[in-house]
Amino acid sequence: MSTPDIEVSTPAVEVHDVHKSFGDRRVLAGVSLTVRPGEVTAVLGPSGSGKSTLLRVINHLERPEAGYVSVGGELIGVRRHGAHLKELSERALLVQRGRIGFVFQNFNLFPHLTVLDNVAAAPVATGRLRKPEAQELARSLLARVGLADRTGAYPRQLSGGQQQRVAIARALALRPEVILFDEPTSALDPELVGEVLSVIKDLATGGTTLVIVTHEIGFAREVADRVVFLDGGRIVEQGPPHEVLDRPRHARTREFLSRVL
Repeated sequence: MSTPDIEVSTPAVEVHDVHKSFGDRRVLAGVSLTVRPGEVTAVLGPSGSGKSTLLRVINHLERPEAGYVSVGGELIGVRRHGAHLKELSERALLVQRGRIGFVFQNFNLFPHLTVLDNVAAAPVATGRLRKPEAQELARSLLARVGLADRTGAYPRQLSGGQQQRVAIARALALRPEVILFDEPTSALDPELVGEVLSVIKDLATGGTTLVIVTHEIGFAREVADRVVFLDGGRIVEQGPPHEVLDRPRHARTREFLSRVL
């Protein structure tokens, strides 16, 4: 049986004309982006271009001053109230965030919990699973990221690459519709980068919807369906990797790539 057209056409993520400032500094200036289900989108750009803020707006860690974000067709962080958008309660927002995995630069693991309990914590806290079920899920996810033998370890006993793989397993534990990665290898020693990129590559080939802020140009070329170049809070250029990375149309994109390649 064919899938109804409305399901096929509903974006996994839609960012519509989003603006965000911190004081007098405009960080996002009318960003619009559509991510299709199962698509891997790599976001590139210089430091300060708004990449991390864009991710934080998607899961409403930062509230946009104008525009909106939807995931699977549902507005994130707000609901329509007549002609206006009204903020959701913190409880309702937490439920929504369960649909959006987030992997941070610096892991953000709970230092007092074991690896197993770090991964199992969210399904228990949200009431989705009881603790034994959550721990069973956590074991399977840790095996998936190559850490089946470290379930009883604490974060301080792991390398940076291992901690980031735990963070990825934790993001997967709520079975999110999309996972956001904020420069997931930037805090790692160079020899540990490959093990984390390998896990993300596995997710990408498995059909998980991913939005990845990265400075790893070769990785973006290999796994992304689309590359977005952000500069000055605006999307300057976007398209398939072979177009944006090999034949960039915009002078600013060419200048950036000439410095990092």
